[in-house]
Amino acid sequence: MRKLPNRKAKFNRGPNAFILLLALLGLSIAYMFWYNSIAKDREQITFSTFLSQVESGNVKAVQISDQSVFGEFKKSVPMATRDNQLKQVGYFSTTVVSPDNLWQKMHDNGVIMEVEQQDKQPWVPYALFFLVFPFLLAVLYYFFKQSQGGASGSKIFNIGKSKARFFSPNTIKIKFKDVAGVEEAKEDLQDVVDFLKNPEKFKRIGAKIPRGVLLTGAPGNGKTLLAKAVAGEASCPFFSISGSDFVEVFVGVGASRVRDLFLQARRHTPCIVFIDEIDAVGRHRGAGFGGGNDEREQTLNQLLAEMDGFGTEPGEVIVLAATNRPDVLDKALLRPGRFDRKVEVPYPDLASREKILNIHIKGVKVGEDVDLQKIARGTPRFSGADLANLINEAALLASKRDREVVIMDDFEIARDKILVGAERKTLSRSKEAIEMTAYHESGHTLVVLLAPNTPPFHKVTILSRGGALGMTWYLPDGDEISKSEDEILSEIKVCLGGRLAEEIIYGKARRTTGAVSDLKRSTKLAYDMVVHYGMSELGPISLSSREGMKEYSSDTERKVDEQVRKIIDKCYDETKQLLLDNKDKLDSLAQALVERETLDAVEVYELLGLENPSKSYSFQGDEEESEEDQDKEHDIDSNVDGLEE
Repeated sequence: MRKLPNRKAKFNRGPNAFILLLALLGLSIAYMFWYNSIAKDREQITFSTFLSQVESGNVKAVQISDQSVFGEFKKSVPMATRDNQLKQVGYFSTTVVSPDNLWQKMHDNGVIMEVEQQDKQPWVPYALFFLVFPFLLAVLYYFFKQSQGGASGSKIFNIGKSKARFFSPNTIKIKFKDVAGVEEAKEDLQDVVDFLKNPEKFKRIGAKIPRGVLLTGAPGNGKTLLAKAVAGEASCPFFSISGSDFVEVFVGVGASRVRDLFLQARRHTPCIVFIDEIDAVGRHRGAGFGGGNDEREQTLNQLLAEMDGFGTEPGEVIVLAATNRPDVLDKALLRPGRFDRKVEVPYPDLASREKILNIHIKGVKVGEDVDLQKIARGTPRFSGADLANLINEAALLASKRDREVVIMDDFEIARDKILVGAERKTLSRSKEAIEMTAYHESGHTLVVLLAPNTPPFHKVTILSRGGALGMTWYLPDGDEISKSEDEILSEIKVCLGGRLAEEIIYGKARRTTGAVSDLKRSTKLAYDMVVHYGMSELGPISLSSREGMKEYSSDTERKVDEQVRKIIDKCYDETKQLLLDNKDKLDSLAQALVERETLDAVEVYELLGLENPSKSYSFQGDEEESEEDQDKEHDIDSNVDGLEE
């Protein structure tokens, strides 16, 4: 097997050579300074002065070169300078016409004479030239390369080249088996794999493989991973680039990069071109003004032409693109012939979450009490990235506690931290405030336990996390697809339970603002029942608004408000009666919370003497949507009812 060259060692020789050249330059400069300092000490004297010093025997030695004489006096001679100041001169230079008796006089006075040959050329200036000049060129070239991106060459000449990363088939090890869940998406993408592996099977009967496949879905659900898995399954070359890599401040650069990308791709057919975050370059055209927008539109136009234009060359180049904003893409990009197929990558369901946890748990030491199925039940609407983060947070927590393995409690605390926020240990509350919080959460808990059509209860706490002073956790039995009218009414009752518990114990005059999120949630649920779901006396009609404009009259709007009020009032009265009938349980639960701060399902059922319908569950909790989170895609359908500050 041929040994590959040591690129690192080769790269390290560059700085060593640079230091050597720098040392040579320093020596050359030092020599020049030394030579100039000697020349500066030599004083130019007249020939008569020189002759008189020879006759007086004060000249020690001379060096004769043509008509120039350089010499040294035995004793320094005071001489007047141009500014009429006396200066002691030890070294001198002069010019002679070589009179016949001069050499004899110097010989008679014991002057040491050295004669330089006429054809001898000075070597020092040439040596300095051949050393310093190449060095200066090397330095200029080195800094030019560094400023232009190093060994990759000058960016000014490569600005129109594609920035796509190329992966050869043998470097992509990811397969479909490495992508947990999303079975429907993998089935759609299997057609692309089959075409890349055996295109003749499709061509034989006239079938055409989609030119482009658009992967859509919320962030963190594995769109990029699926694209890599397609390339790994097909064992074909893979080009990866981000949509933002096409656009530059220079007009025309993006279009040039698109041309270069597809030119490279056609040289490696069959292959896959993956464009991540395609919405950066594929937005609706004509939505803005200015040079930046013109550049983006030119880039998009070129992309459209390359995928399916008049001059498009045939070839097995499959374009995969990913975005979580398909609504902003240009319609021309989504038409058949370009992105023929749209594959939705949704949040993983219960079974998929368990598979994802099994993949990410590899390499993490976990305790015997860890049940991934229970963790999966407690993480609805978690993406694959969220689940990976959950495992990492639990491992970090176990490390902080100096444990050798991660236990179930670490996962529970990590999940609470991700969904709600870190525990606020420094928050100072009075005994009365703690007791009021306990009654508020006990009201939520009792409604969950006693009202019909509610999910299994799991945990209640008065420990403050994030913006909540306390929380009640409950969890649906499985992945919820739809909700019945009775389930929505029970959820409204759970939201009202906290406020009603405060009123029963402390009276209406001492109601707090802590129930603000509960009231928003209950009002929204009642409004949705009337306007969207047709669950009111107005009948099975939908009054959904479009673009913020109401599609019904003022009279209908008044009726909608009346129905919302009627639903809330009915739930309010029934919940209040439920809590009054079980006031002893409310008091017992609140006092236990004050003493122990957190109670799980088993402890609550034992305390109240109720039968536990879900003894097999030990992983608690799920998050209630706040008003701000209801518009986000990472909303949680199951509940955490909390008392806000």
